[in-house]
Amino acid sequence: MLFSSITFLYLFLPFTILFYFFVPQKGRNFVLFVMSLLFYAWGEPVYVLLMLAQIVISYVLLWLVDRYRGKKAARIFYILSVFLPFAALFYFKYFYFFMDTVFGIQTKIIALPIGISFYTFQIVSYCVDVYYNRVERQKNLVTYAAYVTLFPQLVAGPIVRYSEIEHTLTKGIDFSAFHVKFKQGVVRFAVGLGKKVLIANVIGEFVAEVAALGTRNLELSWAYAIAVSLQIYFDFSGYSDMAIGLGGILGFSFPENFRYPFISRSVTEFWRRWHITLGAWFRDYVYIPMGGNRVHMTRWMLNILVVWLFTGLWHGAGWNFITWGLLFAVLLVIEKGVSRLFGGKNPSVNTANKEYVLKKDLTGVTINILKHIYVILVILVSFLIFHNESLLDTITDIQALFAQGSRIAQDVGSVDKAVYAYVMRNRIMILCIGLIGSTPLPLWIWTKLQERLRTFRIGEKIVCVLTGAMVLCVMVLCTAYLIDGSFNPFLYFRF
Repeated sequence: MLFSSITFLYLFLPFTILFYFFVPQKGRNFVLFVMSLLFYAWGEPVYVLLMLAQIVISYVLLWLVDRYRGKKAARIFYILSVFLPFAALFYFKYFYFFMDTVFGIQTKIIALPIGISFYTFQIVSYCVDVYYNRVERQKNLVTYAAYVTLFPQLVAGPIVRYSEIEHTLTKGIDFSAFHVKFKQGVVRFAVGLGKKVLIANVIGEFVAEVAALGTRNLELSWAYAIAVSLQIYFDFSGYSDMAIGLGGILGFSFPENFRYPFISRSVTEFWRRWHITLGAWFRDYVYIPMGGNRVHMTRWMLNILVVWLFTGLWHGAGWNFITWGLLFAVLLVIEKGVSRLFGGKNPSVNTANKEYVLKKDLTGVTINILKHIYVILVILVSFLIFHNESLLDTITDIQALFAQGSRIAQDVGSVDKAVYAYVMRNRIMILCIGLIGSTPLPLWIWTKLQERLRTFRIGEKIVCVLTGAMVLCVMVLCTAYLIDGSFNPFLYFRF
């Protein structure tokens, strides 16, 4: 079941909310657990059993860890609690690729359980945190199962750690400030739904149209690369916004997952803004335990390489994802290496010399612009790698950006020119909306408008009315699109 589906919006979600708040506090985790199972079983009825088995096994193993804490047996049970989820993930997600790549053996492709990468990481993080006494083991099996299966973030993130929602799961909703969280959750969900349906899906249609043409001109090649990156961003961040919004509606506070990554001026900054919870997970559970940056340069470079190899593989079993991860590993090593070499410090400036300061400011602006251009080019190339299952297709798409390769039509007739112009003209507006929407500008305008309106006597009421109207407008437009159209891809099937 998709968040961006009529069934979810007008059947599953209203019924779940009513049922959730109708029952007493003690029964709400059970409601969440049952409804989350129903949500998952809607598309994966068989693999519900796999998820339940992992929940029960990890619960029992951690009970044994607590029972034998301080003894050698506790470490054995802990290792099993981490190994078994990863073993299941490897079998379903990587076994075919491993056998084909390493041994050249073609095995039967196994259907991938949706969301297995997300809930595996949640189980593992919980097991590690319990073993190292960062969180107290949850003794109620239903409460633990509700954490793992929590439907808002089950299939598309963000990756939520037990410590981040423990209080709400165990103590219940704080109703003193719940109305604010609920209202913010509704708005956040509507924003995410709009990003997914009205921007990502429409841009996705453009991507499909250009891909179907086979050949393209230079302008269409660049528009295609931009569109691929924007579709991935708005699809993924839209789902994250919907998840965070749903969490707020149900009384939870989920971590942020995106912070305008396209405004970054370095690859390092980009990955502090893109899929934040995944980066934080690898940092805390892989990078730092391996020594992080507190080791020799060679070991540090190896740590970066391992982390980003795993990051690439987490997204999918394919050479494109491995290449994608290693590309970022190389760029991060270069950036961080340069920063280490120069200590990340700027030379002192004589502020008394105004002419010098002005020249330095202008130079700084120029450098920042060049940094931003560099990051944008990296993003475009990297997401072409991410998007294409074949590395050959990626190479031809990159060649097309320089008017080279088989993607570029050599003999462009009047009909082809007309087709290219029509496709470009028909979608240029949504690309512009996407580019503007990927920056903080819309939020800045909305914030300033609210501040201005609140200076009036009835300003707060006006803001509430405008907010409600915006949510209603988004819901109406999205509903119309979902009823009328059939293009509603789920980009996270491989996760």
